Amino acid sequence: MIASLAGTVLSLSGTSLVIGVGGVGLKVVVTAAHALTLREGETTTLSTALIVREDELSLYGFVDQASRETFDLLLGVSGVGPKSAMGVLSELSVDEIAGAVAREDDSVFRKAPGIGPKTAKLIVVSLAGKLFATSAASAGTASASTSVTERVVSALAGLGWNEKVAARAVEDATAQATEADRQSVQALLRIALAELGPARASSGGGR
Repeated sequence: MIASLAGTVLSLSGTSLVIGVGGVGLKVVVTAAHALTLREGETTTLSTALIVREDELSLYGFVDQASRETFDLLLGVSGVGPKSAMGVLSELSVDEIAGAVAREDDSVFRKAPGIGPKTAKLIVVSLAGKLFATSAASAGTASASTSVTERVVSALAGLGWNEKVAARAVEDATAQATEADRQSVQALLRIALAELGPARASSGGGR
C-alpha cells in the first residue's frame, strides 16, 4: 500500500495533481481546499490512500494522517465511496466531523456532495466513538464557522494574497454570505475571491 508520497508537483488541474517521485509521475486526487495550497514546481508531502478496483487504481492525498484516517473511516460507512468521502473532507475539517458526530448532528454532512439524509445519519452512527474532537470543535456551529474562515484565509494566502488583505476579504465575504455559505469553504472562498477581484485590478495585485 502507498501510505505517503513526497515529491514535486508536476501538474495541477482542479483537484487532480501529478507528483513526480523517483522519475515516476503519480496522479493523486485531493480536496479543493488542499489543491489551492499547492503549486506546480514545488515539493509537497502527502499522506495517501490507495483504492483498488477491478478496472483502476486510484490514489487520494491528504494534508495529514488524521485526514487520511478519517477518509478510511468514512469509506467504512455504507453508501459512502471515495468521491463522497472526499466531498465530506472538502466541506469539513477532521475536528468539525468529530464534533458533528459527538453532537449527533447529521445536518452538516448533508452539505457534502453525494451525501443524502440517510447516509448522513449512517455517518453519525457509524463514526460514533471513533473520532475525538477538540473542545472548540465540539462546542458547535460558531467554532465551525471560525474554522471555515481560517481555512479560507489560508487558501487565499496560498494563492499569493497578503494575509491581512485576505482576512479583510473573508470578513467582508462572511458579512454578506448566507448561513449555509458561511459553513462551506468553497462557497466562502468564491465570495472572497469576488471581493478581491476589483481590488486586484485597481491596486495592481493587492498582494
